[in-house]
Amino acid sequence: MRLAITGRQVDITPGIRQLIAKRLEKLERILNDRVVSSVVTLTKEKYRHVAELVVHAKGDHMLTGVGQGNTWPLSIRQAVDKVERQATTLKSRWTEGKRQRQATGAASTPAPGRAPAARRIVRASRYPVKPMSVDDAALRVEAGPDTFVVFRNADTDAVSILYRRKDGSLGLIEPD
Repeated sequence: MRLAITGRQVDITPGIRQLIAKRLEKLERILNDRVVSSVVTLTKEKYRHVAELVVHAKGDHMLTGVGQGNTWPLSIRQAVDKVERQATTLKSRWTEGKRQRQATGAASTPAPGRAPAARRIVRASRYPVKPMSVDDAALRVEAGPDTFVVFRNADTDAVSILYRRKDGSLGLIEPD
């Protein structure tokens, strides 16, 4: 992580630099080294010490926090605490999103010791099964917004399904 410390009306001493680095260690642990850079701006206005912290995390996430107090440790701690709260929210968003994506793929096999969840069946409106050729059904799937067509094959007189596959080609389901 790159760290830039700027002092406005303030001399940056090694003690302040060490304090900032110590406070940012926990932030790096929270984000698992996904922190790209940090910019700390220290400003002194009469008796007020202001610390602004801007952290750039991977994925163009910017976390910001401003702390004010009568001492540098107090203002730096407030700014870092605000950014740490934002970082935990961001990390939970990353991990929960991954868990949800994995859960949908493995929904068919229940965990051991757990009863399978009842599946919800949503009944669609009636779908007319018209007699047509496979070529006509292919034209209908490619031209319309539908991802499938249920039709009675004019050649075999059997109900068939033509659907659009994920790779863009068309799949045909015919009975035996």
